[in-house]
This record gives sequence, structure tokens and C-alpha cells, in this order.
Amino acid sequence: MDHEKLRKAVRMLLEGIGENPDRPGLRRTPERVAKMYEEIFAGSATDPDSIVTWLPDEDHDEIIIVKDIPFYSVCEHHMLPFHGKAHVAYMPAGRIVGISKIARVVEAYARRLQIQERLATDIAECLMRSLKPRGVMVILEAEHLCMTMRGVQKAGSITTTSVLRGIFRQLPATRAEAMALIKGKL
Repeated sequence: MDHEKLRKAVRMLLEGIGENPDRPGLRRTPERVAKMYEEIFAGSATDPDSIVTWLPDEDHDEIIIVKDIPFYSVCEHHMLPFHGKAHVAYMPAGRIVGISKIARVVEAYARRLQIQERLATDIAECLMRSLKPRGVMVILEAEHLCMTMRGVQKAGSITTTSVLRGIFRQLPATRAEAMALIKGKL
């Protein structure tokens, strides 16, 4: 990322909204915002496929779920945050991954300009490529500040997206079992 461009852009934005970027409360704001952008968009410089390293000498073929993974992202349409929980299930075809790696994949894709639908797809496709499992299910539940702070202003509205690959798409019983586990009803 170009730190200096970010800093200058924030200064121009402040001027554009009628603020004085040289007033005491705003003098350091361009620098702070530039650093913040470098942090919240760090996923753009990350290769999520490199995160998924499977555990050797493990053989498992039942559903594995990591649920309630918090994530924070920024909508590319209005550049406002959206945040929520990710639920990721996969059914290995022998290979398993350390569970922290799943949360890291979610974070790597979330820390870029995104839309929720693509975020879910990116996570699922990465796991399908890297693990070659029998199937992957990704469900995201998120609140979008572009809907809360502006526009229709409906605070608390939750958008849910799901992506199903492999066995979770093909077999309704397997999909239902994973959904029950995610909802805590098994």
C-alpha cells in the first residue's frame, strides 16, 4: 500500500467535507487513518491459499465445523464496514487442517474491500482448492453499516449468505446435519 497516497487522500476528504485538516483535532487524522487502512486492508497482500496447511498423518471423513468466527470487512460499494459471524463446515476426504487456519482464511478474505456474497464464495473456494475435501459450507451473518447509518437506516438488520460445495450441495441430509450443528440443535 502507498502510505503517502492514503494520507493525502484523507486530507483531501477532510477538505472535501468542509473540514480544516490543520485544526488541532484533525492534524494527525490523515496519518491515523492511513495506518488504519493498512491494517484493515492487510488481506489484500495475503495469499489465503498459503494459510491452509493440512495436518499430515491424519485421516478423518466426518463433518468439521468452526462456527461463530467473528469477522470485520469493508463494503466496496460505500466503503463502510460490515461485521458478523462466519460458520465454516467441511467434510474432509482424509486431509484436515488446524482449526485456527479456517479463522485465518476468513480474516484474510475479510480484510479487503468486499461484498458479503463474494466473501463467502472466496472462503469456500479457497478451502475446496487447498484441502480438496468432499464438501464445504460457508454461512455468513452480518450487519452492514451502509444499511444502518445511511439509506434505509435499519439498525440490527442481518444479511445471511451461504455457499455450498460438494457433498453439502448434493446431499440434503448432510447439509441438514451441518445446519443443525451450526444452530446447536444436535
